[in-house]
Amino acid sequence: MLHLAEATDRALVRAGLSRADIDGICTYPGKADNSPGMSPLGTGDVRQALGLQTRWHCAVPDGPAQMAPIMVAAMAVMTGQARHVLCFRALTESSSQTAQQRASVPGAGRPAIGGWLSWLVPMGAMSASNWAGWMATRYFHEFGMTREHLGMIACGQRRFAQMNPQAVMQKPLTMDDYLAARMISTPLGLFDCDIPIDGAAVVIVSAADAARDCASVPLRIEAMGSALRSTETWDQREDLTTMGAHDAAADLWERTDLKAKDVDVLGLYDGFSIFVPMWLEALGFCKHGEAKDFIAEGNIGPGGRYPTNTGGGQLSGGRLHGFSLLHEACLQLWGDAGDRQIDSAKTAVCGMGGGFIAGAMLLNRD
Repeated sequence: MLHLAEATDRALVRAGLSRADIDGICTYPGKADNSPGMSPLGTGDVRQALGLQTRWHCAVPDGPAQMAPIMVAAMAVMTGQARHVLCFRALTESSSQTAQQRASVPGAGRPAIGGWLSWLVPMGAMSASNWAGWMATRYFHEFGMTREHLGMIACGQRRFAQMNPQAVMQKPLTMDDYLAARMISTPLGLFDCDIPIDGAAVVIVSAADAARDCASVPLRIEAMGSALRSTETWDQREDLTTMGAHDAAADLWERTDLKAKDVDVLGLYDGFSIFVPMWLEALGFCKHGEAKDFIAEGNIGPGGRYPTNTGGGQLSGGRLHGFSLLHEACLQLWGDAGDRQIDSAKTAVCGMGGGFIAGAMLLNRD
């Protein structure tokens, strides 16, 4: 709760608001104990601890991935349910891990597992690292991607992280370091996986007329995409070289006149490094199967045309389930990203989610 209280106060100062102005609250996925430290706080815990008096609240465990509370909050303010909605993500995955229980292992500590997990866990597919490994293996087979291509993502994001004092990982990461690290789930190694942390992030979604009076320049949601047209499992998708990101991204571009070429900075979900090329292709920054060349050409790292995960992402910044990516996109559009600031950034795209779930959002600074 301490991390969340600090994040809330920072967000309120930036917005020029007080706790009394917050009349809505929303989170993903809500309070849950299915994975150690993954979601220890619900909206009730936070309202009580922060002394908030809200007229609207919501938790979204089933929706367009971790983007869901931001999208739902936007709809809430558009329909007059609230004026200023505090959207939060808080985790204690680092301190919750022990030798007996690991973060992000579904059903950890429970005697029985049901549903589609009952087909995976008995086969040793205990976590998303295994499921993402399947997708990476198929993608490598189809398109000739190599571990070095994924290493370019991890090393590039580490260079961004070194310019971000809030990032967990500050030590340089070389390609030799990346390739020498232990394997987790072939072809994914240690540095292909995001880092469990204790932390929190807060985003305030305000009605357009209310935002005009805030301290910071309002950032406008240009478009959102949340379509899902595939089976809701990791292993039964028709094409394992695509994700739900492809449905959400297509939906996003149908709701705006802007194109991929208009985007200045990207925040793409990197729970595992393989998600980044899939999001790049889904959003149309390169064609299907061409992400490896797009990455090798230096497009997404420091100095690239489409800088991606400029705060270090979750691979080096720490896992906040996409909220840190959106926070970083906002900093870039405000021009407050310090040494990693992208010149004249006016438009950002953020994609959250891996596997079959996804949400995409396009942000503008007018």
